Amino acid sequence: MIQIVSLVVIALLTAADQLIKHYVVLNLKPVDEKLVIPGVLRFTYVENDGAMMGLFGGKAQVMMWITVVIIAVLLVLLMMKKIRFGFNYCCLVAIIAGGIGNLIDRFRLGFVIDYIDVLFVKFYVFNFADCLITVGAFLIIGYQIYEIVRESKAEKEKQNG
Repeated sequence: MIQIVSLVVIALLTAADQLIKHYVVLNLKPVDEKLVIPGVLRFTYVENDGAMMGLFGGKAQVMMWITVVIIAVLLVLLMMKKIRFGFNYCCLVAIIAGGIGNLIDRFRLGFVIDYIDVLFVKFYVFNFADCLITVGAFLIIGYQIYEIVRESKAEKEKQNG
C-alpha cells in the first residue's frame, strides 16, 4: 500500500513541477525575467543543458542516462521494500520526483527549464524539481549525521555506564 501512495506522491510532485514549467514557458519566457521581491527573488527563464549549477553543460545525453539509472535504482529499492518507510524513504520520494521532473525536460526539450533566481546571494537559477532533489538529499545527509552522532553518544554512555 505504501508503494502505491509513494507512486501517487511522486506523480503529483512531478506533475506540479511540469505545470510550473509550462506556466513559466507561457508567461516568463516571452519577457525573460520578472522581479518578484526586490533584492531577494526574481524569476528568470533559463534553458539549462547541464546538471545542477550548470555543471556538465552540453552533456544532456549523459545526464539523461545517469538520471534514468539513479531513478530506476531508487524506484526498485522503494518498490521492493529495501528501504523501510520513514524519514529517508520520504526524502527519496522527493528526490525521485525531482529527478523525473528534470528528466522529462531533458527527453522532451534537450534541456531543463530553470526559473528561480535568488538575488541576495550569488547563486544559480534553479527550479522546483531541483528543490525537491536538493532538499531531499540534504535532509538525508543531515539525518544520517544525526543518527551517527546519536549512536556514538549511546555507545559512549553504554561504555561509561
